[in-house]
Amino acid sequence: MKNNKFSRRTFVKASSATLAAMSLPMFLTGCSNTSTEAPAAAPAPGNAPPQGRPRPAEASISNPWEAGSADSFTRYYFDTLMVETRYMDADLPSTKMNLFGETFDTPIMTAALSHQNNQEVKGMVVYAQAAAACNAVHWMGMGEDQELEEIVATGAKTIKVIKPHESNDEVFRRIRHAESVGCFAVGMDIDHPFNGRGGYDRVYGLPMKPKSTAEMKSFVKATKLPFVVKGVLSVHDARRCMEAGVAGIVLSHHGGRVRYSIPPLMALEQIADVVKGKMKIFIDCGIVSGMDAYKCLALGADAVSVGRHLMPLLKEGVEPVANRMKAMTAELAGVMAATGVKSLKDMDPTVIHKTLF
Repeated sequence: MKNNKFSRRTFVKASSATLAAMSLPMFLTGCSNTSTEAPAAAPAPGNAPPQGRPRPAEASISNPWEAGSADSFTRYYFDTLMVETRYMDADLPSTKMNLFGETFDTPIMTAALSHQNNQEVKGMVVYAQAAAACNAVHWMGMGEDQELEEIVATGAKTIKVIKPHESNDEVFRRIRHAESVGCFAVGMDIDHPFNGRGGYDRVYGLPMKPKSTAEMKSFVKATKLPFVVKGVLSVHDARRCMEAGVAGIVLSHHGGRVRYSIPPLMALEQIADVVKGKMKIFIDCGIVSGMDAYKCLALGADAVSVGRHLMPLLKEGVEPVANRMKAMTAELAGVMAATGVKSLKDMDPTVIHKTLF
């Protein structure tokens, strides 16, 4: 049974001399959630950081080693968490998940991507078809009404995420449309109201604005579908979601929109302590393996979303995307078996050890 505390934490400290010779990038793994390839080495000999990784000052927007990159901190946090094995009395596990009255084969879901036609013609439909092939929950971000209709027609159980449009009339319209075409659930992406320059955001020319708890409550009441809020990284927002009657929250920094955002997994423990099972908790950002998914689930998440890791496969078609999702689920099952976890409800946070070395 989950109890959202690390019952045991192991801190392995390097010597002060070793730490003095290391920079943060040396702790990091070289993985981003956009690629499995290591970043290119910095060109300046003698001044390059350990393992040839670029200095933060040399990083670009497309480079996960940019100073303050939330993506790099997220990867780092995943890699500080170790698992202990528990073979005695273990058995083959089940990865089946029950969510909002439906049963799925895996807690590894797609993420709320948008505008994937730049990856592949009908890329968002390919993404949905892969989720349906895996009997996995599918998420959709921003897109036209017709695209949502095509996605739902694939048979994928789809959660439609709506931007925080300045016009609440537009929000209500999109909620009604999602409900009418047969979405599994609907929700809002709350972390897109500001542009990072002290003003309100405009996404594809559409004005955005932050929403109040009262407004969120009105959105929840406007639909019979479960309502989910994406972009929560604090107890502050989680409490307000509970007050609004939200059915689930996605812990996400939206691919690092705000530099130095805390890793979603790092925020999980405090938020889960407050939520106490009253809302579902999902984790987004940086998940690239079944092991990553396991760590989230062990520490209190109900399910996880995988987005950028799958994006390059969209151009190869449905089967490669589905195969990667199935491979991640198989890896999750392997870790569950090795740690004595027989089902998702048996996840135990005490198997996780936090290390720093």
